[in-house]
Amino acid sequence: MTSPTADPTTDALDPVRSELLRAAHADADALLAHAEREAAARLDQARAEARAILEDARRQGEADGADAARDRFVRARREARSRTLAARREPYEQLCREAAERVRELRRADGYVALRERLEQRARVLLGPGAEVAESADGGVVAQVPGRRVDLSLTALADRALDSMGAEVRSLWEP
Repeated sequence: MTSPTADPTTDALDPVRSELLRAAHADADALLAHAEREAAARLDQARAEARAILEDARRQGEADGADAARDRFVRARREARSRTLAARREPYEQLCREAAERVRELRRADGYVALRERLEQRARVLLGPGAEVAESADGGVVAQVPGRRVDLSLTALADRALDSMGAEVRSLWEP
């Protein structure tokens, strides 16, 4: 058997081929290194953006939480104020009912006729001698002239007396 003889052109291209392969490997290695650096840089950038997004979300969550807490606090204060006012209103309304009941009892008292006459005189002083005066269903009188009216009923007088006492009356049930 004869051994294949080496082709002189192939042997002459071996160094060129080797150099081209070496250059191709070097270019590939350089491209790969560049791609890895670029991927690492993009990954670092993505991580930084993710941290920034998370930090923004955390700050927004804290702000939203603070807003929600403030809203709950305001609602709780309003509710507490409403309950306090309701608790204060109850005894005041009870006092008004009892006062109205007691003044209505004056109609059965011995001096009621004289009291009614004094109330009628007061109505005429306030509205003039031509005032139309009528007895109120609650006792006392109601008087009127065109365009004006005076309520001197016993319950209206009791209500005005309680209103004029203002802070004194409230101090009965406030700490």
